[in-house]
Amino acid sequence: MKKIEFSKEEKAEIVSRIRAYFDRELDPIGALPAEFLLDFFADEIGANYYNQGLRDAHAALLRKMEDLTEDI
Repeated sequence: MKKIEFSKEEKAEIVSRIRAYFDRELDPIGALPAEFLLDFFADEIGANYYNQGLRDAHAALLRKMEDLTEDI
């Protein structure tokens, strides 16, 4: 699978959200550790979310095709 990459703007926004989460729920972390955490999740579990999205899209497409078949 292709490596998940974010633009600089997307990465900055995600890192900001990770830091805000840590500030609220855990102990504050810096920008660099938050960026490393983002990279870890993208590399290690990103494919799982991507594949689930593909399965969901496939199921939705099949439902639409079944509806179309019934309409015909």
